Amino acid sequence: MTSAVAGEPVRVIKTGPRGVPNPLSEFSPLLHTIRDAGLLRRRRTFYFITFGVITIAMVAAWFGFAMLQDTWYTLLIAGALGILFTQYAFITHELAHRQVFESGKLNEFSGRIMADLVVGISYSWWMSKHSRHHANPNTVDKDPDIETDFIIFQKDHATGLKGFAGFFAKRQGWLFFPVLLAEGLNLHLHAFKTVFSPGKVDKRALEIVLLTVRNVGYLAVVFSFLPLGMAFAFVGVQLAIFGLYMGASFAPNHKGMPILPRGSKVDFLRRQVLTSRNIRSGHMMNHFLGGLNYQIEHHLFPNMPRPSLKRAGEIVREYCESRGILYTEVGLFTSYGIVIRHLNEVGLGADGDPFDCPAAGRTGYAG
Repeated sequence: MTSAVAGEPVRVIKTGPRGVPNPLSEFSPLLHTIRDAGLLRRRRTFYFITFGVITIAMVAAWFGFAMLQDTWYTLLIAGALGILFTQYAFITHELAHRQVFESGKLNEFSGRIMADLVVGISYSWWMSKHSRHHANPNTVDKDPDIETDFIIFQKDHATGLKGFAGFFAKRQGWLFFPVLLAEGLNLHLHAFKTVFSPGKVDKRALEIVLLTVRNVGYLAVVFSFLPLGMAFAFVGVQLAIFGLYMGASFAPNHKGMPILPRGSKVDFLRRQVLTSRNIRSGHMMNHFLGGLNYQIEHHLFPNMPRPSLKRAGEIVREYCESRGILYTEVGLFTSYGIVIRHLNEVGLGADGDPFDCPAAGRTGYAG
């Protein structure tokens, strides 16, 4: 964790000469530096190669499925599929942020095909949820990623829980990663729940067709070629690895970082930097986490392609240190330890400020 001046409070949004709020006042010089360095230019070759490698691996996995279908070794293929579907999900995430193509329509079309037809999750659901998260990370009543689902992320939501809910909440940190084994199934169920819900869903009919073809077709293949028990085991392993990998990739990014109260006025730069955590990494980690290891830079520049994040991180770190803004970066397993401890503390429903967290004392957000 790096901090130039620990304890300096977050400043409220600056205003222009006429008193008009200017949330980008300190961010603008950084944006110009990043743009002048060419770090926002599209890197299509990188994505074509990455997509090609993943697809070749996917074809090889299905070939292995055909060769091993009469043995329990086929469960190794199920695990490989869980990993490969997650890698496709990373590219889907980058398409959704318009990192791949210049054309917004082409990014959206490709992202929808990847999400619904390849990964088997709803593009519309993901875009709605993820866009709200990016606009207000770790902000009460605005960031859907800190709202209670099965895991509780806010202390006041854990207060007074009884029975199984209370028992689970007090141990939810330790149980977090085992629970992620069910996240793959949860994502698929969210997809169908979304497209068949009464609310507005962009391109609903197309998503229903794509999701049905992908998920029903996948199950049809598995249950047609494998004995019944082995088929259930295959699907279970694939979903478990997919959910664990997805959850373990996104969990380190914001969990255990400051939670901002509703109505807080924090300038854009600090809102994004102080609520995000980077994972100390090299080239392999950048591929393993799909660029999510540079969470600070991703939140500041959502349309920045993955290959540019490392250089951007060097620039952003120096810029933040020059202004005394806490820039958090830890190792992957250290981040998991922080997440586990934080969730356990939240689950205890302890007395005190519901916005307490390890770094909150150094943010001083204004409300």
